[in-house]
Amino acid sequence: MTKLAELYSYREMIYSLVRRDLRGRYKGSVLGFLWTFLNPLLQLVVYTMVFSMIMRNNIEKYYLFLFVALVPWGLMNSAMVNGSTCIVGAPDMVKKIYFPREVLPLSNTLSNFVNMFLCFLVVFAVLILTGFGLNFQALLYMPVVMVTEFIMALGIALLTSAVTVYMRDVAYILSIVAMAWQFLTPILYSSDMVPVELLPIFRMNPMTPVIEAYREILYYKAVPDLTTLISAAIFGIIVLAVGELVFSKLQKGFCEEL
Repeated sequence: MTKLAELYSYREMIYSLVRRDLRGRYKGSVLGFLWTFLNPLLQLVVYTMVFSMIMRNNIEKYYLFLFVALVPWGLMNSAMVNGSTCIVGAPDMVKKIYFPREVLPLSNTLSNFVNMFLCFLVVFAVLILTGFGLNFQALLYMPVVMVTEFIMALGIALLTSAVTVYMRDVAYILSIVAMAWQFLTPILYSSDMVPVELLPIFRMNPMTPVIEAYREILYYKAVPDLTTLISAAIFGIIVLAVGELVFSKLQKGFCEEL
Protein backbone atom coordinates (compact mmCIF):
# COMPACT_ATOMS: atom_id res chain seq x y z
CA MET A 1 0.00 0.00 0.00
CA THR A 2 2.91 2.33 0.73
CA LYS A 3 4.33 1.65 -2.74
CA LEU A 4 0.96 2.28 -4.36
CA ALA A 5 0.54 5.53 -2.46
CA GLU A 6 4.01 6.68 -3.55
CA LEU A 7 3.30 5.82 -7.18
CA TYR A 8 0.00 7.67 -6.99
CA SER A 9 1.80 10.79 -5.77
CA TYR A 10 3.86 10.64 -8.98
CA ARG A 11 0.81 10.26 -11.20
CA GLU A 12 1.57 13.51 -13.08
CA MET A 13 5.01 12.21 -13.98
CA ILE A 14 3.53 8.90 -15.14
CA TYR A 15 0.93 10.73 -17.23
CA SER A 16 3.63 12.92 -18.78
CA LEU A 17 5.79 9.91 -19.69
CA VAL A 18 2.85 8.04 -21.21
CA ARG A 19 1.83 11.06 -23.27
CA ARG A 20 5.41 11.60 -24.45
CA ASP A 21 5.73 7.98 -25.49
CA LEU A 22 2.44 7.98 -27.40
CA ARG A 23 3.27 11.23 -29.17
CA GLY A 24 6.81 10.18 -30.00
CA ARG A 25 5.85 6.73 -31.25
CA TYR A 26 5.12 7.99 -34.77
CA LYS A 27 6.92 11.31 -34.60
CA GLY A 28 8.07 12.53 -38.00
CA SER A 29 5.68 10.30 -39.95
CA VAL A 30 3.13 11.86 -42.31
CA LEU A 31 0.10 10.08 -40.85
CA GLY A 32 1.32 10.28 -37.27
CA PHE A 33 -1.04 8.79 -34.67
CA LEU A 34 -3.31 7.38 -37.38
CA TRP A 35 -0.81 4.53 -37.70
CA THR A 36 -2.21 3.23 -34.40
CA PHE A 37 -5.40 2.38 -36.31
CA LEU A 38 -3.86 1.67 -39.71
CA ASN A 39 -1.42 -0.98 -38.44
CA PRO A 40 -4.11 -3.41 -37.21
CA LEU A 41 -6.23 -2.73 -40.31
CA LEU A 42 -3.33 -3.52 -42.64
CA GLN A 43 -2.59 -6.66 -40.62
CA LEU A 44 -6.23 -7.71 -41.00
CA VAL A 45 -6.05 -7.25 -44.78
CA VAL A 46 -2.95 -9.46 -44.95
CA TYR A 47 -4.49 -12.15 -42.71
CA THR A 48 -7.66 -12.17 -44.80
CA MET A 49 -5.74 -12.60 -48.06
CA VAL A 50 -3.37 -15.27 -46.74
CA PHE A 51 -5.72 -17.38 -44.63
CA SER A 52 -8.82 -17.05 -46.84
CA MET A 53 -7.13 -17.69 -50.18
CA ILE A 54 -3.81 -19.48 -49.60
CA MET A 55 -3.40 -21.18 -46.19
CA ARG A 56 -6.96 -22.39 -45.74
CA ASN A 57 -7.91 -24.46 -42.69
CA ASN A 58 -10.97 -25.82 -40.94
CA ILE A 59 -11.45 -22.86 -38.58
CA GLU A 60 -14.28 -20.62 -39.74
CA LYS A 61 -13.18 -17.04 -40.45
CA TYR A 62 -9.66 -17.88 -39.34
CA TYR A 63 -8.43 -14.33 -39.94
CA LEU A 64 -10.77 -13.10 -37.20
CA PHE A 65 -9.85 -16.06 -35.01
CA LEU A 66 -6.21 -14.96 -35.32
CA PHE A 67 -6.81 -11.20 -35.22
CA VAL A 68 -8.61 -11.14 -31.85
CA ALA A 69 -5.66 -12.98 -30.27
CA LEU A 70 -2.79 -11.11 -31.92
CA VAL A 71 -3.95 -7.70 -30.68
CA PRO A 72 -3.71 -8.59 -26.95
CA TRP A 73 -0.48 -10.51 -27.60
CA GLY A 74 1.01 -7.22 -28.83
CA LEU A 75 0.79 -5.82 -25.30
CA MET A 76 2.70 -8.73 -23.78
CA ASN A 77 5.29 -8.67 -26.56
CA SER A 78 5.89 -4.94 -26.03
CA ALA A 79 6.08 -5.36 -22.26
CA MET A 80 8.77 -7.98 -22.68
CA VAL A 81 10.83 -6.56 -25.55
CA ASN A 82 10.35 -2.78 -25.30
CA GLY A 83 9.75 -2.71 -21.55
CA SER A 84 13.10 -4.39 -20.93
CA THR A 85 14.97 -1.25 -22.03
CA CYS A 86 12.93 1.37 -20.18
CA ILE A 87 15.51 1.66 -17.36
CA VAL A 88 18.71 1.46 -19.40
CA GLY A 89 17.15 3.90 -21.86
CA ALA A 90 16.79 6.64 -19.22
CA PRO A 91 20.16 6.74 -17.37
CA ASP A 92 20.06 10.49 -16.70
CA MET A 93 16.64 10.31 -15.06
CA VAL A 94 17.64 7.36 -12.89
CA LYS A 95 20.94 8.93 -11.78
CA LYS A 96 19.88 12.55 -11.25
CA ILE A 97 16.22 12.55 -10.24
CA TYR A 98 14.56 10.84 -7.31
CA PHE A 99 11.33 9.04 -8.10
CA PRO A 100 10.04 5.50 -7.60
CA ARG A 101 11.90 3.52 -10.26
CA GLU A 102 8.73 1.53 -10.92
CA VAL A 103 7.42 4.66 -12.65
CA LEU A 104 9.40 3.83 -15.81
CA PRO A 105 8.11 0.27 -16.44
CA LEU A 106 4.64 1.37 -15.29
CA SER A 107 4.48 4.26 -17.76
CA ASN A 108 5.86 2.05 -20.52
CA THR A 109 3.22 -0.60 -19.87
CA LEU A 110 0.46 2.01 -19.68
CA SER A 111 1.38 3.48 -23.07
CA ASN A 112 1.36 0.00 -24.61
CA PHE A 113 -1.97 -0.70 -22.91
CA VAL A 114 -3.49 2.47 -24.39
CA ASN A 115 -2.21 1.43 -27.81
CA MET A 116 -3.82 -2.01 -27.38
CA PHE A 117 -7.11 -0.41 -26.32
CA LEU A 118 -7.15 1.72 -29.48
CA CYS A 119 -6.40 -1.36 -31.58
CA PHE A 120 -9.40 -3.08 -29.98
CA LEU A 121 -11.57 -0.26 -31.33
CA VAL A 122 -10.51 -1.43 -34.78
CA VAL A 123 -11.32 -5.03 -33.80
CA PHE A 124 -14.81 -4.02 -32.62
CA ALA A 125 -15.41 -2.04 -35.82
CA VAL A 126 -14.35 -4.98 -38.00
CA LEU A 127 -16.51 -7.47 -36.09
CA ILE A 128 -19.55 -5.21 -36.47
CA LEU A 129 -19.01 -4.09 -40.09
CA THR A 130 -18.36 -7.64 -41.32
CA GLY A 131 -21.61 -8.81 -39.75
CA PHE A 132 -19.79 -11.16 -37.37
CA GLY A 133 -21.31 -9.30 -34.45
CA LEU A 134 -20.66 -8.96 -30.72
CA ASN A 135 -22.19 -10.39 -27.58
CA PHE A 136 -22.63 -7.38 -25.31
CA GLN A 137 -23.15 -9.56 -22.26
CA ALA A 138 -19.79 -11.23 -22.92
CA LEU A 139 -18.19 -7.80 -23.49
CA LEU A 140 -18.91 -6.93 -19.85
CA TYR A 141 -16.05 -9.30 -18.95
CA MET A 142 -13.56 -7.56 -21.24
CA PRO A 143 -12.38 -5.03 -18.60
CA VAL A 144 -11.60 -7.90 -16.22
CA VAL A 145 -9.47 -9.67 -18.83
CA MET A 146 -7.76 -6.44 -19.91
CA VAL A 147 -6.87 -5.46 -16.34
CA THR A 148 -5.59 -8.98 -15.71
CA GLU A 149 -3.35 -8.82 -18.77
CA PHE A 150 -2.15 -5.34 -17.78
CA ILE A 151 -1.10 -6.64 -14.36
CA MET A 152 0.74 -9.53 -16.00
CA ALA A 153 2.42 -7.23 -18.56
CA LEU A 154 3.53 -4.87 -15.78
CA GLY A 155 5.07 -7.79 -13.90
CA ILE A 156 6.97 -8.84 -17.03
CA ALA A 157 8.17 -5.26 -17.63
CA LEU A 158 9.35 -4.92 -14.02
CA LEU A 159 11.23 -8.22 -14.21
CA THR A 160 12.88 -7.74 -17.60
CA SER A 161 13.76 -4.06 -17.12
CA ALA A 162 15.54 -4.77 -13.84
CA VAL A 163 17.50 -7.77 -15.13
CA THR A 164 18.52 -5.95 -18.33
CA VAL A 165 20.33 -3.29 -16.28
CA TYR A 166 22.76 -5.95 -15.09
CA MET A 167 22.82 -8.14 -18.23
CA ARG A 168 22.37 -6.09 -21.41
CA ASP A 169 22.29 -9.21 -23.59
CA VAL A 170 18.88 -10.00 -22.10
CA ALA A 171 17.31 -7.32 -24.30
CA TYR A 172 18.39 -9.24 -27.42
CA ILE A 173 17.54 -12.67 -26.05
CA LEU A 174 14.01 -11.55 -25.19
CA SER A 175 13.13 -11.13 -28.87
CA ILE A 176 13.74 -14.84 -29.36
CA VAL A 177 11.94 -15.70 -26.11
CA ALA A 178 8.93 -13.61 -27.20
CA MET A 179 8.77 -15.42 -30.54
CA ALA A 180 8.94 -18.83 -28.83
CA TRP A 181 6.33 -17.78 -26.26
CA GLN A 182 3.98 -16.68 -29.04
CA PHE A 183 4.12 -20.10 -30.69
CA LEU A 184 3.57 -21.81 -27.32
CA THR A 185 0.44 -19.71 -26.74
CA PRO A 186 -2.86 -20.58 -28.48
CA ILE A 187 -2.74 -17.66 -30.90
CA LEU A 188 -2.19 -19.37 -34.26
CA TYR A 189 -4.19 -22.42 -33.17
CA SER A 190 -6.90 -23.42 -30.74
CA SER A 191 -6.30 -25.14 -27.41
CA ASP A 192 -8.09 -28.32 -28.49
CA MET A 193 -5.35 -28.90 -31.08
CA VAL A 194 -2.77 -29.47 -28.33
CA PRO A 195 -1.98 -33.17 -27.68
CA VAL A 196 -3.51 -34.44 -24.45
CA GLU A 197 -0.13 -35.48 -22.99
CA LEU A 198 1.15 -31.90 -23.40
CA LEU A 199 -1.86 -30.15 -21.87
CA PRO A 200 -0.46 -30.00 -18.27
CA ILE A 201 2.63 -28.16 -19.53
CA PHE A 202 0.52 -26.08 -21.92
CA ARG A 203 -1.68 -24.91 -19.06
CA MET A 204 1.35 -23.59 -17.18
CA ASN A 205 1.67 -20.83 -19.79
CA PRO A 206 0.30 -17.68 -18.06
CA MET A 207 -0.90 -16.22 -21.38
CA THR A 208 -3.01 -19.26 -22.29
CA PRO A 209 -6.07 -18.38 -20.15
CA VAL A 210 -5.78 -14.70 -21.13
CA ILE A 211 -5.88 -15.43 -24.88
CA GLU A 212 -8.63 -18.01 -24.38
CA ALA A 213 -10.73 -15.45 -22.50
CA TYR A 214 -10.33 -12.82 -25.23
CA ARG A 215 -11.22 -15.38 -27.91
CA GLU A 216 -14.27 -16.64 -26.01
CA ILE A 217 -15.59 -13.08 -25.72
CA LEU A 218 -14.82 -11.78 -29.20
CA TYR A 219 -14.71 -14.81 -31.50
CA TYR A 220 -17.04 -17.32 -29.87
CA LYS A 221 -19.23 -14.48 -28.50
CA ALA A 222 -19.65 -16.30 -25.20
CA VAL A 223 -19.19 -15.44 -21.54
CA PRO A 224 -15.71 -16.70 -20.59
CA ASP A 225 -15.50 -19.72 -18.34
CA LEU A 226 -15.03 -18.82 -14.69
CA THR A 227 -12.07 -21.22 -14.44
CA THR A 228 -10.37 -19.38 -17.30
CA LEU A 229 -10.85 -16.01 -15.60
CA ILE A 230 -9.61 -17.27 -12.24
CA SER A 231 -6.56 -18.92 -13.83
CA ALA A 232 -5.72 -15.70 -15.70
CA ALA A 233 -6.09 -13.61 -12.52
CA ILE A 234 -3.91 -15.97 -10.46
CA PHE A 235 -1.19 -16.00 -13.12
CA GLY A 236 -1.36 -12.19 -13.36
CA ILE A 237 -0.93 -11.70 -9.62
CA ILE A 238 1.94 -14.21 -9.44
CA VAL A 239 3.81 -12.59 -12.36
CA LEU A 240 3.34 -9.11 -10.88
CA ALA A 241 4.50 -10.26 -7.43
CA VAL A 242 7.63 -11.91 -8.85
CA GLY A 243 8.37 -8.91 -11.05
CA GLU A 244 8.06 -6.43 -8.18
CA LEU A 245 10.12 -8.62 -5.86
CA VAL A 246 13.00 -8.88 -8.35
CA PHE A 247 12.75 -5.19 -9.23
CA SER A 248 12.87 -4.14 -5.56
CA LYS A 249 15.95 -6.26 -4.95
CA LEU A 250 17.85 -5.10 -8.03
CA GLN A 251 16.97 -1.40 -8.16
CA LYS A 252 19.51 -0.58 -5.43
CA GLY A 253 22.33 -0.99 -7.93
CA PHE A 254 20.76 0.76 -10.90
CA CYS A 255 22.84 3.95 -10.58
CA GLU A 256 26.12 2.06 -10.34
CA GLU A 257 25.33 -0.19 -13.32
CA LEU A 258 24.12 2.66 -15.53
